[in-house]
Amino acid sequence: MGTARPAAAADPTAGAGSAAAAPANAKAATPRAAAAGAADADADAGGGAPAPAPAAGVPVPPRQGGHNSTPPAATTAPSTTPAASLAAAAAAAPPPPATFAEAGVCAELVDACTRLNFTKPTPIQAEALPLALAGRDVIGLAQTGSGKTAAFTLPILQALLDAGPAAGTPYAVVMAPTRELAVQIAHVFVALGGDLGVRVVTLTGGEDMMEQAVALAKRPHVVVATPGRLVDHLEHTKGFSMRSVRFLVLDEADRLLNMDFEAEIDAVLSVLPRERRTFLFSATMTSQVRKLQRACLVKPAKVSVSDKYGTVATLVQSFAFMPAKHKDCYLAYILHSLGGKTAIVFVDTQATAGRLALMLRALGYAATAIHGGLAQSARLEALGKFKAGERAVLVATDVASRGLDIPSVDAVINFDVPSYGKDYIHRVGRTARAGRSGLAVSLVSQYDVENFQRVEGLIGKKLPKYDADEATVLLLAERVAEAQRYAAAELREAEEARRERASRGGGGRGGGRGGGAAKGINKRRGAYAADADVAALDGERVKGVLSAR
Repeated sequence: MGTARPAAAADPTAGAGSAAAAPANAKAATPRAAAAGAADADADAGGGAPAPAPAAGVPVPPRQGGHNSTPPAATTAPSTTPAASLAAAAAAAPPPPATFAEAGVCAELVDACTRLNFTKPTPIQAEALPLALAGRDVIGLAQTGSGKTAAFTLPILQALLDAGPAAGTPYAVVMAPTRELAVQIAHVFVALGGDLGVRVVTLTGGEDMMEQAVALAKRPHVVVATPGRLVDHLEHTKGFSMRSVRFLVLDEADRLLNMDFEAEIDAVLSVLPRERRTFLFSATMTSQVRKLQRACLVKPAKVSVSDKYGTVATLVQSFAFMPAKHKDCYLAYILHSLGGKTAIVFVDTQATAGRLALMLRALGYAATAIHGGLAQSARLEALGKFKAGERAVLVATDVASRGLDIPSVDAVINFDVPSYGKDYIHRVGRTARAGRSGLAVSLVSQYDVENFQRVEGLIGKKLPKYDADEATVLLLAERVAEAQRYAAAELREAEEARRERASRGGGGRGGGRGGGAAKGINKRRGAYAADADVAALDGERVKGVLSAR
């Protein structure tokens, strides 16, 4: 980093009035110690606690309704209704900043935003940036795709510029629930801060720990990590510590807790310094997230810009009901009706993802799979090819349901209806983004009815039936059955190849292809690589029956 910039004075009118002018708060050393101030944190997040002491020389307007408010005179007119009071308060509130400069972002970072075509702050950025730049801990509630990554990236980079060469390393730690999201966050840090000399390291599973340890030895300013791999380095990488960390970010906090990362998060919190700032972003405020808030934030400011469990108006949602044995036929029919547009097919298990990707490729679709069982390089390759348009269909588990920035997805197909209703919201949120239209279709068999009814109850409306004639769909049954046999045979051969490598002791993680498997697969015209992930076409593509109809 270059020389330190003079810190700008906090604007007491930015964001949330007096809250924006509050100084940074000291952090508790451990979750147990921080929990002692839980009541104060909850009250302040809801606006019911007294304003914290103002910084020296910064005027703070009195808070209406707080303990320091002036009592009304005896002759004051009777109070208005609560609704009228809320309306009056909303009318008196300052308008959200229309530009990044108005939000308090420095000129260097405004220029970086301009280069990335960030023309104006999104709603979550307009609400969170003034508070974060004024020194507050922030809880942000916003759906994926709302621009929240820049809402915590910009304050960290600006603080790093202010600190200059005196900033310790690592200066900030960001935890994300999935490898793909961690990589994406790191890209945003590099895009916004690369010209300023910011060094960023990504720590995720599936990659070589020694290479990551070498990168940590180069003293990065920002560490973006999945919780498990971050704890691995804390325990095993010599010389790596977080004593100098001044910012902690927990992104997609509800997903972090749903994935049982509580022990890892506790381990990280226990070694962080007391003097730090914390940003917590989540799609929903669950009881677990509230518990995490009390453990690691002090008097946070809470901002929310998302409707509870809502879907956008430009998303067309429907369902198709069929026997479970015909699901593959309906999937092929719907993909054909899209006419080559991009689609993400969500499934519940890794095995289903691999099988469907092979089956769809045998039917002539440019399909690839992404799931937690693949090596990290294979997952990134699959995602990269889908983003680049080299693959039109991405078959995915819920590792792709949150946070990933895929600019244009025309349709989402729920091959398996999620048992957890909120996952449906996140899945269909991959399409109809940034004002575009999109299609979401759920395949509902006799085993999915209960899950689908929960989804309808969550979103508060009954979905229409997808227009598909069963007799027409079943005309595809013979070709789909043939593609299913191709997929099953390749999966068997891949499994045999893995067992053979294991018996010879020459294995390593899957993703390669044994000689015996390759020989057997190449006997068949149009067969694909054994592993059900991102392998390229081995021979001539099997002619798709759907395109010939």
